[in-house]
Formats: sequence, structure tokens, C-alpha cells
Amino acid sequence: MNKELIIRSGSSYVDFALLKEGRLIELHKEEDANGVGVGDIMLAKIRKPIPGLNAAFVDVGHEKDAFLHYLDLGPQVSSLQKFVKMIISGKLKDYSLKDFPLEPDINKDGAVVDVLKAGQPILVQIVKEPISTKGPRISSELSIAGRYLVLVPFSDRISISQKIESKTEKERLRRLLQSIKPKGFGVIVRTVAEGKKVAELDKDLQGLFNRWVLMCKKINKAVFPSKVMSEISRTGAILRDMFNDSFTGIQVDNETLYEQVIKYVQEIAPEKESIVKLYRSSVPIFEKFHIERQIKTAFGRTVSMSKGAYLVIEHTEALHVIDVNSGNHSNKADNQESTALAVNLIAATEIARQLRLRDMGGIIVVDFIDMSNTDNRKILFDHLRQEMSEDRAKHKILPPSKFGLIQITRQRVRQELNIKTKEENPSKEGEIEAPIVLVDKINIELERIIKESTYKGSIVLNAHPFIAAYITHGLMSIRFKWFLKYKRWVRVMHRDAYSYLEYRFKTKEGTPL
Repeated sequence: MNKELIIRSGSSYVDFALLKEGRLIELHKEEDANGVGVGDIMLAKIRKPIPGLNAAFVDVGHEKDAFLHYLDLGPQVSSLQKFVKMIISGKLKDYSLKDFPLEPDINKDGAVVDVLKAGQPILVQIVKEPISTKGPRISSELSIAGRYLVLVPFSDRISISQKIESKTEKERLRRLLQSIKPKGFGVIVRTVAEGKKVAELDKDLQGLFNRWVLMCKKINKAVFPSKVMSEISRTGAILRDMFNDSFTGIQVDNETLYEQVIKYVQEIAPEKESIVKLYRSSVPIFEKFHIERQIKTAFGRTVSMSKGAYLVIEHTEALHVIDVNSGNHSNKADNQESTALAVNLIAATEIARQLRLRDMGGIIVVDFIDMSNTDNRKILFDHLRQEMSEDRAKHKILPPSKFGLIQITRQRVRQELNIKTKEENPSKEGEIEAPIVLVDKINIELERIIKESTYKGSIVLNAHPFIAAYITHGLMSIRFKWFLKYKRWVRVMHRDAYSYLEYRFKTKEGTPL
């Protein structure tokens, strides 16, 4: 598997594009902001407990108060509150927790008013960024994530990633962590820790413990609300969470950022240092790796797929709806059921990619093409689960309903990525699809004609003058690339009477194809 991370740096942002075999599967953006981000730990202040919701609104320094439900307090919140109070008062100087007496766990069916009071300081962690009209979602069950481990204060539990299947390896990791973890802290072992030596795990653990101590020192001098620990930079977080042995390249177009990436890779995987490259070219990095084109064609309301099939993606306040359409897809089997299965499998692969690419979350309802065969429904369900197995966001997929709908829930912790893909209409008011989006549809239609049509003569494409010029421009034009790929020359004719989005394929005699 070939994976590349392409990093583009601007004056106030950094874009990260993850490619799998050259195909864009994830896109992230880091922007300069003084707001709150997932993983940040804040010394906050209780604004108002709400008994009816069994929750409290908390001032974390954002324009909208954060929401803290009783179930997000964590069983050891009393110990945390006592710990913070002692630090603020100056009575506690040892932050190791080895001699800190823990308080009893709170009742899981208790009431928020019995635990939290208005004006009380509290240490919380951001678990979901502000989305739409809602403030941040927070938890007082703190955790500090590293490359191989996650450190959990006020706990003694060792949890192993479920993706590590070997019982022998799980037992080995459990024994190692039991011998090196500090007293008063629990540990979650991440999937990438599989097979790692004790020295690597201990180094990661010490780094996390040092971050905890630095945070505690800040609490002593902090006013609330204020941030006492920031999640590491988005660059570091993405490398920490995504980087593995399958990566074959990391390209960075900024020298300062390149040095940061090199330094981080040297720490987590020194043997992979050689794959990090500083990109030097007059061609923008996202254009060089065909990322701009993929962004334009992947983020619209309509998403084209192979063989003429396409998706329609609609977003509402409550949920996302995805409709699968066969378009002009045809199947050699001349069987409606097999055609439906073929299109649905293509769609399932693209839907899994779209969820990661747009970072869509919440409830997603997919209307696949109806299939009457129970075995085919199971094939589709298993295929969708397999395609989503690499998705790092927590998700759950329900089997197809009798109406052919598949419901998905996917964890949403940040704003959904929404990229404008349309441009001003050069002919009249309004917006239209970017040329590359339309050309992508023309390319799919041409591929279908060449593969499925019995016509072997010259193919003529009639299109708007702008589109015709776009296709034929340059020595290595799109038309010339068609010739190299299909060994068929396409004659492109501009038609002044055509609208911008209009095009037709015809034979040299003028018969529609």
C-alpha cells in the first residue's frame, strides 16, 4: 500500500492531504486561531449547573459556554477537584500522584448539583469543538495522548487497543506497562504499540508524564478560564495518529515546517527519516500531486464515480443523506440485481472515502439501489464495513433496512470540511461547476462510450467554446492524454450555441453516441 502525506503551508494555515495510491482520502486544515481545540485542557469555571439536564454550562473562555454532562465527569472527578484545589491553594507541590490519597468514585446515577457548584474551578478537556450554534463539548476525565500510549490520571487501569488481536502480545504489553507506569495513572495502549520494545514505550510514557507535570505547574499561576495544556500542533497530531510503516513519502513545501516534520519523524520512526522531502518547484505542491483537481471533483453536491454512477450528498441540520444513482451504468450481465450490486459496491467504496475526506459526522443515511437478494445485501454490508475499517473516527454501521437504507453514525469532533467547488458563471449571473469538474464527467462518459459502444469510428465531442479550449490547450492537452490512454483520437468542436455545462458525443456522421 502506497501512502503519501502532502503538506502545503500558507501565511496563516497549513493543509494536510493524505493520498492512498495517489487518491485523496483525507484532507485536514490547521489555521491560526486562539480558540479551543480537541485535546486542549482548560482550567475552567462552572457557570451554572442545570438539574433538569443533569449537566452544567462551563466557562472555558469561548464565546459560547461549554456543555458538561454528569456522565462526562468521570468516576474520579472528586479526586481531580481536590487535586486542583490543593494546587491553587499552594498546599500541593508533588504532582506525581504516588502519595495523593484518592477520593471515592462518584455515584454513576448521581446528580450534577451534588458534585458541581456555580463559580467552582474545574479542570476539563475539550472532546468536541464548537459546531454550528453549539459550544464545545468537554469532559473532566482527562487523558494525554502520545505516539504509543495515552496517559490517564487518577486511574490504575491498563487498557489495550482492541485492534491488537494477539492474546500473547496483549499480555506482554500489559506486563510491561504494569512494571513501568507511574502510580496513580492508568494507561491506554494504542494499536501502533504492537511489537514495540519496553525502551520505546517507556520513553513515550516519560514524555507524557512530563507534560502532566508542566501542566500542573501552570495551574498554580493560572487565572480561570485559561488553557493550561494545548494539544500538540496539528502537524504533530496528524503524524502521531496517522503515521505508520505503510507511508512511502512526506512532501513539505515550507522549510521551517520541513525541519519540524523531520525532527518529529526522527523521534517516532528514525528509520523513516529519508521519506521526508522538502518540495522545491515553481508548480504549487497541491497541483503537482493532482490534489486541487481531486478537491474540486470530490466536494460538490454531486460526486461522479466510475461507469457513469454518481452520488448526491445532502446536508441538513440533523443528518446527512446520500443517494446512490446508477446514472448510465450498464452491466454486461443484463441483470438488474447484478447491476444494482455492482453500482452499490462502487458507491460503498466512495462513501467510505467521502466520510473521511469531508470529516462528516453525526447520523448518515445512505439510500443504496434496491436489491431483493438477501445475500447481495450482506455482501454490500460487509464491503462497506471493510472499506470503513481504516477510518480512525468511531463509527457504527447498521445492516440494510427493508427499504434498502443503511444508517451510519460517525463521531464528529470538529466542523465538517466544506470547500467551495463552484465558480462564477462567465455567461450569466450565478455559479457553475469548475471546468475540471465538468471535464471529469466528460472523461467518465468517454470511457463508457469506448468500452461499451460498438462504434469504432472517429469520436466527435461538441462543447462550449471555453470547455473546448480547456480540453485542447497545450502540447500535453487533455485530448492528447485521452489519445495515449484509449488509442482513439477525439475531435473537439466548439459550439457557440451550447450552454457552459452542455456537451454531446457524436459519430463523425453526427449520430449521438
